[in-house]
Formats: sequence, C-alpha cells, structure tokens
Amino acid sequence: MDARLMGLDGPLMSTLHHLVDLPDEVEKALSAPTRTYVRDARAMAKTPADVKELPGFYVFVVDMPELKPNEIKVQVEDDSVIVVSGERRRKEEEEEEKEEVKYLRMERRMGKFMRRFSLPENANVDVVSATYKDGVLTITVEKLPPPEPKKTKTIEVKVA
Repeated sequence: MDARLMGLDGPLMSTLHHLVDLPDEVEKALSAPTRTYVRDARAMAKTPADVKELPGFYVFVVDMPELKPNEIKVQVEDDSVIVVSGERRRKEEEEEEKEEVKYLRMERRMGKFMRRFSLPENANVDVVSATYKDGVLTITVEKLPPPEPKKTKTIEVKVA
C-alpha cells in the first residue's frame, strides 16, 4: 500500500526518511576509532618485543627501559592472551626544570604502553613467570605436555 494514500507524505515523514538515510560522512564518523583506541594501538606498535619458542616453554622478551617492576603489569586474559601494560613518566626533577629546559629533540617516548601476545593452544597459563632486569621484561610460559598417543584397540573377529 502506498504511504501517500494514507496521508503520510508530509514534512514529518520526509524528515524521518532523511534521518534514516545517514550521509556517508556521518556514518564514517560514527564508526571511526576513538582517540583512546588510536593511542593504545600506537603504544602497542612502539613497544618492541621478541617471542621465542623453546622445547619446554615460550619466552616473551619486551624492552622497557627506565621502568620499575611495580610500574609494569602482566596479565593473562581469557586463558589465551598475555597483556603487558604500564606507563612511563618523566622524572620529577625534570618536571621542575621544565621552564628552564628547552628540548632540541625528544625521542624517548613517555606515556602508556601495552602489548598483547596470543598464546598457542599448548601454553600452560597456570605456569607463567615474569622477571625484569636491566630494562628488559622476560615472560616465560610453560608448554603443556604433548597428549599421549591413543593406544590401538584390537577387536576380535568371531565366527558367526
């Protein structure tokens, strides 16, 4: 049935129809990543790390210079992802001298950082350890023992 026959072709219906058909710019703005997401994505990309597989465990080595162990957070999410996060701050004496100091180049990144590492299925998330020495965080995750091979079952054939 045509909506015009029912008297629904007025300015109200035209406005509602226009609102339902969002312009492409509005649709893109609504689906754009948030500023926090972009900041965290950059922080993840700028935190260098190595991942090694050894016979009995996995090792994650993450560079984190000038941090204290209590400024680093290591978590296991959903029994399948290791998350390393924290925040690097300027030293207090540098903040006091801020007015006197003029930086010519500032390459050391300050602020929050985060890295996510997906764990393989054979990682034992119950046995995870983290150590921090000389600006390097080392996370060790033990592997689960390989499953025992199934024994072959022989079935006796009977004469009918």
